[in-house]
Amino acid sequence: MSWIGWIAVGLLAGGLARWIVKDDRSGCIYTMIVGVVGAIIGGWLMATIDQDGVGDFSLRSIGVAAIGAVVLLLVLQAIAGRGPRSNRQH
Repeated sequence: MSWIGWIAVGLLAGGLARWIVKDDRSGCIYTMIVGVVGAIIGGWLMATIDQDGVGDFSLRSIGVAAIGAVVLLLVLQAIAGRGPRSNRQH
C-alpha cells in the first residue's frame, strides 16, 4: 500500500476508533497517527492468529486498523486515567 493509502486508512480508522472510544482530542494529524499506529497494532494482532493484517485499501484493512486503534486509545486512557481526578481527602 502506498503512503497515501496508509494516510487514508489512518484517517478513517483513527476517526472510527476515536468515535467508538469517545476520545475528545481533535486534529487530523492526531487522528491519522492513531489510525496508522492502530494499523500496525491491528496487523500484529492479526498475525498472532495467522490472519492477514493491513495490506490494501479495503474495508477489512480499515476494520483491522480501527481495532488496533481502539486498543491503542484504551491503553492510553488506562495509563493517563479517565476524567478529572479529584483531590478530596477522606
